[in-house]
Amino acid sequence: MSCSFRWSTVFAAALLLSACMTAKLDENRRADTAIAAGEAVVLLAKPQVEGITTEDEFIDCVGDRMAARAGIPVRPNDAFVDSLFPWLEPATAPQRPEGMSRLLARDAVAQRVADSGVRYIVWIDGATRKTDGGGSIACAVGPTGGGCLGFGWWEKESDYEAVVWDINTNRTAGSVSTNVTGTSAMLGVLVPLPFVARVQGAACDRLASQLTAFLRGEDPSVVPGER
Repeated sequence: MSCSFRWSTVFAAALLLSACMTAKLDENRRADTAIAAGEAVVLLAKPQVEGITTEDEFIDCVGDRMAARAGIPVRPNDAFVDSLFPWLEPATAPQRPEGMSRLLARDAVAQRVADSGVRYIVWIDGATRKTDGGGSIACAVGPTGGGCLGFGWWEKESDYEAVVWDINTNRTAGSVSTNVTGTSAMLGVLVPLPFVARVQGAACDRLASQLTAFLRGEDPSVVPGER
């Protein structure tokens, strides 16, 4: 009975840990925004001197959510970067959004951006990292079979910021950011049982909703698609 109670307690703890996610949202608006019909957005990873940039999968996730749920035209970032070759290559791209003003002063660049229909360039910076963890699981195979025993957990943090550059005004309209932390667990009872907190997926959903509201000039306290 005591052994059964002990494993029931561990199982309940794993469920509680894996269900634990917290999110922080923030907005800093510098100018009014109101994306109009026929205008598009492009999402780019902020260039980094050390060469570490925001994950392509995360940027694609945010763009897909904005296009599918809100109907905002999102231009493929690879095609946009290629159309402006070589100005947005890692070695020549502006390190800050404000550097776009000098770039857009070039007639060739301004014309190609105008042809793309892009009104807002969104620079996304951030990453998902493991921040803590503990416990252990041991697995073994013997003559009568195999199994796993133990308990492990880990915490991840997804921290992202999106800076919005307005092509029409040639200035930064503001920024939105999201920070999601969550704890996942792995319970070893004969077979490994994972309970995963999908922090990056939650961060993608929230940042896409924040950007949609920001670009439409809506109240940031009412985030579309969130319950």
